[in-house]
Formats: sequence, structure tokens, C-alpha cells
Amino acid sequence: MNAHPRSAFGASPSRGRHQRPGKAGSAVALVLALCVLLALSACGFQLRRAPDFAFDTLYIGTADSSQLGNELKRTISASDAVRVVPAAQINTAQVLLDVLQEQREKVVVGLNASGQVREFQLRIRFQFRLRSRDGKELIPATEILQQRDISFSESAVLAKEAEEALLYRDMQSDIVQQLMRRLAAVKSL
Repeated sequence: MNAHPRSAFGASPSRGRHQRPGKAGSAVALVLALCVLLALSACGFQLRRAPDFAFDTLYIGTADSSQLGNELKRTISASDAVRVVPAAQINTAQVLLDVLQEQREKVVVGLNASGQVREFQLRIRFQFRLRSRDGKELIPATEILQQRDISFSESAVLAKEAEEALLYRDMQSDIVQQLMRRLAAVKSL
């Protein structure tokens, strides 16, 4: 009988299975890691950071009942770089964000054979412009549109209503993030 039993493939079970990589293996891993880091830095990759704004104060012209407007005010205020001023202090704002349209839509896009609704499309349209206090247009009238499809089932109406509310909140957050990037793209007043 052999001192070292062999596996079906001819190798002994103690060889090559649980060996730690030697110095050569560690060096190769280090070189590969450095190559990945170099490639990421060469392509311009960097972690997302708080936006830099060209202004210190901002007035946002949305209704107090606007969910999107309230989330936008909270997000901008949380950045600590810009102070959102209330309507009573509009004259102190360096820039004014005019909300031209904020609209939620629910459109039927699919029916079954008996004419019952099977699928909806939810949309949020947000149209705005940014101008300085003296009226100079910094961002012309721009529309941001978000849309999501949602299936519908009469047997799960309450669940579908909750899903619809969640999708609207998700679209609203996406619009706020897009708006933050567009506001940060303004470099001079």
C-alpha cells in the first residue's frame, strides 16, 4: 500500500490544494491590483462627492404642498453649500429656480382581451429654469421626464397602490438628483 494515496487524477491529495501563494503569487496579485487602480484613475473615475455650486443662496419657486419641491429643498439644504431662502426673502437670493410645470400622469398602456386595464405608465414631468436675481437666464426652460411601467391586477389593488406610490417616490428622487447635477453645472453667475 502506498504511503500517499492518489486521487483519480493521479495527484496526491496533499499537493496543490491548500498551498498558500508564494511571493510570486503575491507579487502578481499586487501588480494586477495596481493595474486596475491605474486604469480607473486614467479614465477619470472618481467617487461621487457633494456638488459645488456657483451660488450661495437659492429661492425655489414651488408650492408648499409640492412633494418634489420639498425633497429638493431638503436635499439642497443638506449639502450645507447653499442656503434655500423662503419667499419672504426672495430679494436676498442670488439665483431663482422657477418651476414652470410639475405634473404627475398615469396613462393606460395595456388592456386584456375583455378591455380591462393590465398595465399603466406612470410619469412625472418637471419643467424649470434658473435665472439670476437680475434676470439673466442661467439654465433655459428645461424639462425632466421620468416614467415607469406598472402592471395592474384587480385582485391586488391595495398592493398596486403602494407600489405606485413607491415608484412615484423613486422617480421624484431621480429628478431631484438630476436637478442637483444641473444646478452644479452652472459655473458662473
